[in-house]
Amino acid sequence: METFFLSYIKEISLDVSSIFLLVGTLVAIYMTRWIFRWRNPKCNGTLPPGSMGLPLIGETIQLVIPNASLDLLPFIKKRIKRYGPIFRTNIAGRPVIVSADPEFNHFLLRHDEKLVESWSMDTFAEVFDQVNHPRKYARNLALHHFGVESLKSKLLSQMEDMVRETLSIWSTHESVEVKSQSVMMAVSFATRQIFSGDLDRTQVNFAELFRDLLGGLMSFPVNIPGTSHHKCLQIQKKVKILIRELVRKRVAEPDSDTQHHGDLLDHIIEDSKSTESFLNEDFIVQLMFGLLFVSSESVSTTLALAFKLISEHPLVLEELTAEHDNILKNRENSNSTLAWNEYKSMTFTFQVINEVLRLGNIAPGIFRRALKDIPINGYTIPSGWVIVIASSALHLNADQFEDPLQFNPWRWKEIQPSMVAKCYMPFGSGMKQCAGAEYSRVLLAIFLHVLVTKYRWVKVKGGKIVRSPIVRFPEGFHYKISERNN
Repeated sequence: METFFLSYIKEISLDVSSIFLLVGTLVAIYMTRWIFRWRNPKCNGTLPPGSMGLPLIGETIQLVIPNASLDLLPFIKKRIKRYGPIFRTNIAGRPVIVSADPEFNHFLLRHDEKLVESWSMDTFAEVFDQVNHPRKYARNLALHHFGVESLKSKLLSQMEDMVRETLSIWSTHESVEVKSQSVMMAVSFATRQIFSGDLDRTQVNFAELFRDLLGGLMSFPVNIPGTSHHKCLQIQKKVKILIRELVRKRVAEPDSDTQHHGDLLDHIIEDSKSTESFLNEDFIVQLMFGLLFVSSESVSTTLALAFKLISEHPLVLEELTAEHDNILKNRENSNSTLAWNEYKSMTFTFQVINEVLRLGNIAPGIFRRALKDIPINGYTIPSGWVIVIASSALHLNADQFEDPLQFNPWRWKEIQPSMVAKCYMPFGSGMKQCAGAEYSRVLLAIFLHVLVTKYRWVKVKGGKIVRSPIVRFPEGFHYKISERNN
């Protein structure tokens, strides 16, 4: 009997071992096949060259490795050198085509909504809820309140008053951190146009909130406590609760002339009384949140970088100052505020702004998604794949911009409009160019006008630049602002 049981147990052990071996073999076959499919995605043709990186995370880690300069990210530079201006990769588990080809990019943007559609990174889509929102309505609303006509009629003088007040306050401090203080200035001004200053009365530092928000937007989209992405979502939640309270308060106000504010929120509430079903409270809150963010981040980063670059290039400061001094000298009334024709006459100022924007590359790129298979140079971009137009690679292309890392505003004297259309897109391109592009340029120009005619600045500390992939200033840009001795 004992021999029988031992034989039986041995037979069972052999069967279990066989089962484990079979399961292990099947798992190995499945994993091998899955990894092969990961590295070789389906395509009705030949994919552009490149690598899909590690399973699940792709090449995300390589992308976010910081670069301690304004130069192109090593991630992009190395792949362009190895694969050419159009290559494939995988970011956070999503297949992506990166394009630094000016002709192909121009072709794509001319066929917007036919070959490609607008797309946002998962973190942006989650934070800003952009999917399925009526972009056309939001764009028209922004153009109405922040576009050229509004700039001419009221915003120009309001901006100048705000800049003068801001710089006057800065000059009383031992030093100011330009980036964070510029965020505060830009957010404060935007809230007056959107909410008539309602947010100014809250006990929340919106500059700090929006600064931290940006860091989370460019993080790996893992919503776990302690991660940048989780912090980003918590900030979004906090800000939107405050905005929602303000929206509800405004909606509850009596409909009378004495309660009419004439700001953007009034405009959208009036529109919500129409038959447009999408103009609900959630949409209004989200739109306000997005406008506050975009109105502050690009301007503040550009201003901080302008402080650094202009102060490091005395000849630029000399010509910039001469241009603005000349504007003041040619006025009939020396006490008058800046006029629209004076703004439009700032030729060298525009060249300086263009050059700062070119080097800064504030946005990580222009994002589109293929609506159908797109053939390009013998390759095929599959339908549904994300396409990233790498604006930084265009702006720092030595074939288009001689000595591209050199801050040289004079280069813009010779640059042709046709080249600008294909190789320079700090605010996007074509019909979908950022609705706030002119607003940002005006604010930057006015700030420089007041700064160089009334003040001088000296760096106190900081100044380190990191690109990963957006420009950041980890130590801040601390400057002493003092009144100019004429």
